[in-house]
Amino acid sequence: MKKFGWVGLLSLGLGVLLAACLQPAQESPTQASSTAVPVATNTPPPAALFQNPVLKENFADPFILQEGSTFYVYATNSASKNISLARSTDLVTWEVLGDAMPALPKWAKLTGGLVWAPEVIKIGETYVMYYTARDKQSNKQCVGAATSSQPEGKFKDTRSEPLVCQTDRGGTIDASPFLDDDGTLYLLYKNDGNCCSMPTHIYAQKLSPDGLSLTGEAVQLVRNDQQWEGDVIEAPTLFKHEGKYYLFFSANSYAGVPYAVGYARCESPLGPCQDAPENPILASRLEDKNALVIGPGHQALLQVGNQTWMFYHAWEVVSGSRRGDRRLMWLDRVNWVDGRPVVAGPTLDPQPVPQLP
Repeated sequence: MKKFGWVGLLSLGLGVLLAACLQPAQESPTQASSTAVPVATNTPPPAALFQNPVLKENFADPFILQEGSTFYVYATNSASKNISLARSTDLVTWEVLGDAMPALPKWAKLTGGLVWAPEVIKIGETYVMYYTARDKQSNKQCVGAATSSQPEGKFKDTRSEPLVCQTDRGGTIDASPFLDDDGTLYLLYKNDGNCCSMPTHIYAQKLSPDGLSLTGEAVQLVRNDQQWEGDVIEAPTLFKHEGKYYLFFSANSYAGVPYAVGYARCESPLGPCQDAPENPILASRLEDKNALVIGPGHQALLQVGNQTWMFYHAWEVVSGSRRGDRRLMWLDRVNWVDGRPVVAGPTLDPQPVPQLP
């Protein structure tokens, strides 16, 4: 056995220590698993979801306007506002704003609860709002036109008379503008015949380039002649998809279960139009007493990228099956199947948020 002096032992110890330092570290299984770097995969993150209703406020007859990356929704009078207004950047989270039209024109009665169904279109640098109010002279609901330099308002109607008022047919409500691909403007509206035991029709008429006067003759497109429509057809929305015209509308009593949405196919904005045999395409949901949806309707459509979405109102349900006093705003996808619009709703379950460009 070789003997070492203290110098030899010191040298040997230093050598052992140096070898240990140069040896690769050996991790325990626990250490290795806790410090390992995750391996990248192609699994996409879970989609963001939303759930109806998207606006739990009294927002009846909603109309949606896109201005750049911001969306505005206008609605029938509520909470002491003539025109209710809200704003969003994602279509599912909404900020309620002030009155979009705090002052009514000279021709309109200052009677609360009679300013209905506003719709807005941008023409040049001007925003034009079509709305319904009570005409002083005829005591009928009639359609006016107001303008603003910005989508939030404040919209003003400086006319001394309504834009259109079919006094011999019960009045006029639910005006909706449509801009065709060739730049021609149209206004759709409905005679308020159900107020006076008269038939109701949806009409279309050309507008002047500034949208503030009507030209040509009014043309009847559809009327309440189907059983599901009951005594009224209203809320026209003309929508163009892949070069074809679709006239969406609501029908029956707005105050309860029968209210629903249907559509007609049209050859042009001035017709002729033919009701779809599969109507209605959006109706009350009654099969589950814990998930009731009552009276969905007064729709507005929005195209975002390759997706079509439908905004509409439905009654708030309280205490089980009892209908509340508020109409809340809902949002559901419209799928196109062999040229037919199929509404994926009323939907209560969580669903993916709209895919914005």
